[in-house]
Amino acid sequence: MDTTVFVPVDDATGAAAPDATPAVRARALTKTYGRGQAQVHALDGVDVDFDAGRFTAIMGPSGSGKSTLMHLLAGLDSATSGQAFLGSTDVTALGDKALTRLRRDRVGFVFQQFNLLPMFTAEQNITLPVELAGGSVDRAWFDTLVTTLGLSQRLTHRPSELSGGQQQRVAIARALIAQPEVVFADEPTGNLDSRAGVEVLSFLRRSVRELGRTVIMVTHDPTAAAYADRVVLIADGRIAGEISDPTPEAVLAGLDALRSLEAPVAGTAADGGTRAGA
Repeated sequence: MDTTVFVPVDDATGAAAPDATPAVRARALTKTYGRGQAQVHALDGVDVDFDAGRFTAIMGPSGSGKSTLMHLLAGLDSATSGQAFLGSTDVTALGDKALTRLRRDRVGFVFQQFNLLPMFTAEQNITLPVELAGGSVDRAWFDTLVTTLGLSQRLTHRPSELSGGQQQRVAIARALIAQPEVVFADEPTGNLDSRAGVEVLSFLRRSVRELGRTVIMVTHDPTAAAYADRVVLIADGRIAGEISDPTPEAVLAGLDALRSLEAPVAGTAADGGTRAGA
């Protein structure tokens, strides 16, 4: 039975069920750049929840604010106003040292660029975050990761000896090694061919379903978004709707629906400023 549903902006509160504790949430989250006529509104009062143990994709047109939203939620950028929470922690209220600890201990990151250290083996790249933090690697968890990600035979290889898909799988294992509460993935298949992209997306989905992780992914690809449990649609710096149990066709239809919700002059705010943000 097809349960895919597009919820338009007026009905999409993004709120979790009353008895649920969201892994990540935003409340009236705003990001503005510049002043006066040069003012750019990347996010405009965003309210959205992301449930624990689920794979959520964030999608929207170029400049809609999807990457800006992820960066604020992950503590990679500062908000102009509003709040972003990781569990019960107000990320927007943390100082630099506390943010560094939060990103190190509670958050994992997967980016379009693999960002592996070329002189290290795959195993050394995976375990590096734990070792830099002065901790000890949980070998049982390490073995679970490399087995799930199909890396057992590649641990002694350096990045130059790995395919793009294998490098991204190493990056995913590195993001998961410290058992973070949330993994943020920003266009994780952007540098991969279609076959490698399918592998990486399948592993991200398995990390949620089999390893109990929470994944929030920004993507521009409807096929990639269809691997998620839910798609949050953003347009013009605001949450515009969501799709449950997405299919590529439903995501494309949702993106088409966004065009009818956009301002009459694309990229222009009602107050005369502009909106921006990937």
